[in-house]
Amino acid sequence: MDRRNFLKSSGVLLGTSTLDLPTPSFEKKKKIKVGLVGCGGRGTGAAFQALQADPDVELVALADIFPDQIETALSALKEGHKEKVNVAENRKYVGFDAYKKLINSDVDVVLLASPPCFRPDHLAEAVKKGRHIFCEKPMAVDIPGVHSVRESVKIAKDKKLNLVAGFCFRYATPNRELAKRIHAGDIGDIYALSTFRLGGELTEKVRQPNWSDLEYQLRNWFFYQRYSGDIIVEQTVHSLDFMSWMLGDRLPTKVSGTGGRQSKPWDKFGNVFDHFAVELDYGDGVKGFHFGRQQNGTQPRNSVEAKGTKGDMQVSILSSYAINGQNPWKFEGRPNNMYQTQHDELFAAIRNKEIINNGDFMADSTLLAIWAREAAYTGKVISMDEIINSTKTYGPKSDGYSWEMEIDKALIPRPGHNG
Repeated sequence: MDRRNFLKSSGVLLGTSTLDLPTPSFEKKKKIKVGLVGCGGRGTGAAFQALQADPDVELVALADIFPDQIETALSALKEGHKEKVNVAENRKYVGFDAYKKLINSDVDVVLLASPPCFRPDHLAEAVKKGRHIFCEKPMAVDIPGVHSVRESVKIAKDKKLNLVAGFCFRYATPNRELAKRIHAGDIGDIYALSTFRLGGELTEKVRQPNWSDLEYQLRNWFFYQRYSGDIIVEQTVHSLDFMSWMLGDRLPTKVSGTGGRQSKPWDKFGNVFDHFAVELDYGDGVKGFHFGRQQNGTQPRNSVEAKGTKGDMQVSILSSYAINGQNPWKFEGRPNNMYQTQHDELFAAIRNKEIINNGDFMADSTLLAIWAREAAYTGKVISMDEIINSTKTYGPKSDGYSWEMEIDKALIPRPGHNG
């Protein structure tokens, strides 16, 4: 099921003081209090899944910059889980600082589902306060944000906090069975991979008469570089994460790519590309290729393929999973709901005093998507050293946001000109 359609169908703070809070522990029957930061469709879906993950989970707080989104989410959640939703009026936190108010309340678990530009700071605050975390992908929109995330991941490990990432493909039963076989060498040494994530455009939220320019942008954040990081970071990063997983989370040595805006008009719908094509060079002759597209009226495709010295892997996401060659295999079991499994495993770990920490791969996969975007924006081959030392930012930290700030005025990148 596509997460975007789920509801239709069912400032880094570091220093010694960040390590002085105990990790929450839970008796088997103690209620686990959950707070949601980011009450759009994805956040509401995550809250539904959290409420279904454990019989003694209670949603107690909501945070968003828009009060109407809080009310819409609350109404939907009460309809589905009335007995588990207990959000008082003073627990509806509104504003750019709402995340801090929620995280500083008495919640045990936070679901972080705001636009990705806010993720590094929201994650840092949650880790600082010792909360268990579900963190939607991607984790940042620029490299300084990735570095912040890595610091938070380290602190989460030190505090023994659970940190589950929204890279849902890694929680799908067919994918997990496939990964075991690939990592066991069933197709031999991989020398080429390709991923395709081709689909339609996202739907604009039509501007209302009372909206400011900034409100329009933030309600349509996925159209803007500052808030989303572009489609390769915000959406098709799932495919890049799958590629990394099959390679044992190995990162390339250099990345090149292209992209642009063919279908969308240049004078509306923000400043992101509508397609990318990227080559990832892993050294020793190993290459990965990624193709992403959001264009209406085009042929959809969501696939991962790999060639190895003993065979090949063929995956059509949510459809078929097979290995051909010396060790043939085909998934014939019943697929799980990977979105629900993320929360099932998170809350089971909390109950059983176990630790899940997806931090390393979630930071690496976000880095990979940003790396690919920068290669396409600039038209240059970018090495590992060049990307990890990038200081380019796409917007302010969360505490720098206000309704008086400048909107995102970045131009659509033109490689060789303004990229």
